[in-house]
Amino acid sequence: MAAQSRQQAAPSVFTAFCRFVLCGGGVGLASSFAVAALASWIPWVLANALITTVSTLIATELHARFTFGAGRRATWRQHGQSAGSAAAAYATTCVAMLVLHQWVAAPSAVLEQVVYLSACALAGVARFAVLRLLVFARSHSPVAPAVRTVRPVHMTVAHAATL
Repeated sequence: MAAQSRQQAAPSVFTAFCRFVLCGGGVGLASSFAVAALASWIPWVLANALITTVSTLIATELHARFTFGAGRRATWRQHGQSAGSAAAAYATTCVAMLVLHQWVAAPSAVLEQVVYLSACALAGVARFAVLRLLVFARSHSPVAPAVRTVRPVHMTVAHAATL
């Protein structure tokens, strides 16, 4: 009973998505600036990897505690699964930036940010689905079969004689 009272009700898909955008988007936006700043000192791919790792840890905690209504810290299993979806997001952003640099010889910082954030948004929608359906899915107890109540049958003497 105490475990049930501590566990919050799962938010609706709309509410969870809004929270995901707020938390994940906020972390993602901060990460985009951090990647840009760090990339001025180290190669962009390494800067993206470092920032993606840190931002994934932060976002996973936010999603566990707030986005999906668990109300508690993320488990190591959830961090691992979230890292898998973040690796796919990392690959998406890397490919987007590589394609940009193939098409545009010297893209402006604004264009790089637009491409990076667009790739992050695309990867974010996919991550939301993975996190909601797999990583932070609520385990539901099996539904008990419906119990049918048997009502007593009142038989008349004449009816009982025919049986």
